[in-house]
Amino acid sequence: MTALQARDTFAFHGVGGQDMQAAGLRSRFDMAELTVMGLSEVLPRLPALLRRIRETAEDVIARRPEVLITIDSPDFTLRVAARARRALPDLKVVHYVAPSVWAWRAGRAAKMARYVDHVLALLPFEPPYMHAAGMTCDFVGHPVAGHPQPSKHEIAAWREARGLKPGRPTLLLALGSRKGEVRRLTDPFVGASVGIATRHLSDLAIISPLAETVAAEVRAVLDAHHPDALVVAPEATSEEKRLAFAAADAALCASGTVTLEIAAADTPMVAGYRTTRLTAAIARRLLKVNSANLINLVSGQVVVPELLQEFCTTGAITDALLPLLGSGEAGEAQKSAFAEVMETLGRGGPPPEERAADSVLAFLRGDARIPHEKGPGLEPPGPRIGHEGRR
Repeated sequence: MTALQARDTFAFHGVGGQDMQAAGLRSRFDMAELTVMGLSEVLPRLPALLRRIRETAEDVIARRPEVLITIDSPDFTLRVAARARRALPDLKVVHYVAPSVWAWRAGRAAKMARYVDHVLALLPFEPPYMHAAGMTCDFVGHPVAGHPQPSKHEIAAWREARGLKPGRPTLLLALGSRKGEVRRLTDPFVGASVGIATRHLSDLAIISPLAETVAAEVRAVLDAHHPDALVVAPEATSEEKRLAFAAADAALCASGTVTLEIAAADTPMVAGYRTTRLTAAIARRLLKVNSANLINLVSGQVVVPELLQEFCTTGAITDALLPLLGSGEAGEAQKSAFAEVMETLGRGGPPPEERAADSVLAFLRGDARIPHEKGPGLEPPGPRIGHEGRR
């Protein structure tokens, strides 16, 4: 949004969080309403979600924007785009974050092409999938790879200001951003962190970032098990959060985007995840990759230990974490791989937000084209493990 405003005059209407609203978005409702995941979580709230889809699409239709940009959350955003496109056949639609057709449900790209014209991809291997379905697509780099990272001096100053003496082992504990995640990961994650602090590293310090959507739930967990934890509140600045990630010796986190943020901070990690049995059973039948971790998928190897479903246990997490909380080879190997992954995702090149803005404007000018060359193969990645104002 900021990069677009630097290039032209836009008015932004839609649905978004605090940062987008601070950048000028007029949001129809709190985006937290959309943070559900998995069948058992979605079903009880389905009527409310369907109402929000209808209301949002009606707002798009009434405003007749020059471009509709849908951002991730395909179960919501693409339904909005489909409804709006049916009413406004000439509506230009850009989708930011390509669907993971390389992981599952390959037919989504072809279906999406009925009402999406142009895609902004975060991963370098995604454009050929979108081109094959008939959409234009640019790899714009992953936003996380473009984030500025703190220096060693800044990290040391942050630790000192919070009473973390040099050499004190420090674990970043990230339980997730959805209530279901927190509920299912508390036992194995906290079991491991408490066990390590009790039996292995008595002076272990805990840093825990809080997502706005689950702040109360995570605070309750920390109060019960790690009352001295350093909490990074939801309203903390992005710089503060990156300092917290970088200040830890190792991290234990829910598989998701946070793994990229931790890798960008050069902090070794173990990732885990549990969902409902029904969602897990369906996922196992549909998935074409054996990792939920983008670090592993982009690198093509198992860089980050990933413990999923019944394998996400206190014992397994402990065994995987302990080598990372020392100064051994395991952590250094991860850091080396992280650097390569960040470079692949765009670090060192033009900032992703600049590339995304340029891609949107090129599309609006009619400059976006599907390349004639075949491009890379379509094998699944990863380890086989106008100045009037635009709106």
